[in-house]
Amino acid sequence: MDTPARPGHRQPKAYQDARFLQSKDARALRILAEYLEPLHRFQRHNIQDTIVFMGSARLLSEEAAKAALAAAERSGAGVEAAETALRLSVYYEAARELARRLTEWSKKLDREARRFVVCTGGGPGIIEAANRGAAEAKGLNIGLTISIPDEEFDNPYISRELHFYFHYFFMRKFWFVYLAKAVVLFPGGYGTLDELFEILTLVQTHKTRKRMPIVLFGTKYWDEVINFRALVQYGTIGARDIELFQRTDSVDEAYDIITRGLTENALGIPGPTL
Repeated sequence: MDTPARPGHRQPKAYQDARFLQSKDARALRILAEYLEPLHRFQRHNIQDTIVFMGSARLLSEEAAKAALAAAERSGAGVEAAETALRLSVYYEAARELARRLTEWSKKLDREARRFVVCTGGGPGIIEAANRGAAEAKGLNIGLTISIPDEEFDNPYISRELHFYFHYFFMRKFWFVYLAKAVVLFPGGYGTLDELFEILTLVQTHKTRKRMPIVLFGTKYWDEVINFRALVQYGTIGARDIELFQRTDSVDEAYDIITRGLTENALGIPGPTL
């Protein structure tokens, strides 16, 4: 039996009803909100395109890795893991330097719009490194954070007005690709691999019509983790599909690949296409 309304009680408007907005019936509204609210902010800040950095959230800066190793050596526990973290910190520092240099380059372009803004997943590790490098170049940068249970971190380098917090992975991925004009992927785990193959699939199938440089940084890592040649040999991809990306261990080379690709393919294009 329905509960009668109390005298003088007014029902909230649908868009003010928190219980309804969190219900399964309002899921389409929540999805749409994760499209419209970021779009509003990007337009307000005149951002039309980005350089996306992806990679592991677990890698440490050189400074933090050295401190962790010193602590492990004092305690006598976890020394091997700390030594590995220090070796891998070269990727953090490379992402930081590359983001800084690309931001400095983009700021020199004679454009009214903010061009080629560094964009990351908004977390720690490689992601933090890219935001940090962009911030050190005094450039706006973007963080597309996803809500994950039991995941506590602080990335203080993201521009506050461009820090987004998503519930839906697919909406976050949409914003990664929609504005992207270049993508650089550093060593990472399941999330990075998922993002890599999503982007390669979109490019391979021409679902994104943009020509954009895709750089895999860390040739030893990528050669060991993914055997692209085997995919060709088994006939599951074509030989030309390997040409969709380039691999390097050099910040200088990555910088040259990305800036050359952006200059040839993106400058003068009025806006993102997907």
